[in-house]
Amino acid sequence: MFGQDNVEKNTIAMVLAGGKGEQLWPLTMRRAQPSVTFAGKYKLIDFVLSNLFNSGIRKVYILTQYRAFSLNKHIRESWGKWTGLGEFFVAISPETSSESEKWFKGTADAILQYLRFVESSNADYVAIFGADHIYRMDVSQMINQHRQNRADLTIAAIEVPASEARRFGVLAMDDEGRVRSFEEKPECPEAISGCETCLVSMGNYIFSTQKLIEVLQEGKKRHENLDFGRHVIPMMLESRDRVFAYDFKNNVIPGFKSEERGYWKDVGTLDAYYHANMDLIKCTPQLDLYNYKWPILTNQGNLPPAKTVTDGEGNAGVNLESHVSGGCVTNGATVCRSILGPSCRVRSNSLVEDSILFENVQVGRQVKIKKAIIDRGVVIPDRTVIGYDREEDERRGYTVTDSGIVVVPRKD
Repeated sequence: MFGQDNVEKNTIAMVLAGGKGEQLWPLTMRRAQPSVTFAGKYKLIDFVLSNLFNSGIRKVYILTQYRAFSLNKHIRESWGKWTGLGEFFVAISPETSSESEKWFKGTADAILQYLRFVESSNADYVAIFGADHIYRMDVSQMINQHRQNRADLTIAAIEVPASEARRFGVLAMDDEGRVRSFEEKPECPEAISGCETCLVSMGNYIFSTQKLIEVLQEGKKRHENLDFGRHVIPMMLESRDRVFAYDFKNNVIPGFKSEERGYWKDVGTLDAYYHANMDLIKCTPQLDLYNYKWPILTNQGNLPPAKTVTDGEGNAGVNLESHVSGGCVTNGATVCRSILGPSCRVRSNSLVEDSILFENVQVGRQVKIKKAIIDRGVVIPDRTVIGYDREEDERRGYTVTDSGIVVVPRKD
């Protein structure tokens, strides 16, 4: 719809959505990381799927694995319904679909298990993207650069502080953008010359189809747990294949604002996840969810508007500096600097501040909640206090991060 003409005819996408997200525990206790809620109404996976859809790529395989039921259901009931003849967004999982009945042993192994889809696609290019980052991207621009460079592989790259780079694959490139070295999660990352930043992989790749088939088949002979960062990219550099970096900060989308340039968030820890959500409620957030020229799409559901009401004691319901999803009712309570997912209810004389409530959280009367993440469907009894006493929160079985964020999990 928004991307370059014919991109969808030449490219298929495979989205890696099988991650456990162990550092987001207990939010990932019953769901895969890409299925975690973000900004109240979205799933993490909606961002990569929206980018592909808006870029004109409409043939997308989503490779799910861990706790895949809710994620598969979300894809089937939303993304699976929006495409037309010859187009599809479909989830496939080794839990139910793999002929070998083996789980993925690495990122490249996941593609290898479903290589038959690539071989039968007649596509010139394969976009292999992760499913749990927050960003906007016109993928067609990356494909254009891949074409112009006659590349075998193009790696989307972004600068991060050197202190954070050891969590990623770190690369260096020459003046023409060709990758000259790559190291997966190094102890001592190589900084950009004259800078205190490193260039790291975003985990998003464009492969020329035939080269992808060849390198995966060769990699299978060498590595059982075949992985792009640890095995495939080093193999291709060793073979002097044409591997290039795509500088993400050069990507521009319709409706783009200058402050959004280079916005990409890895929300793989509870602290990172919390702060990425809280950034959205600023007066001028870096990520603009109200850019209708490049929408983030999701399953909207049939919900009434959010509302505030006055309770029987004359206490007004108030939502201040917050994102409040459809179906929510704030009844004689105050919600401040918070994000409420669909169908939440906050009752009389309660205060919710600096917090994230997932779908259908029910907050009783005279409750105080501060700096918390509350999972879907949790019922908070009357007069409960959360986020004010670390020892008490931990005694109840809640997870509390070093920075004091309290995570209240589902009990069922």
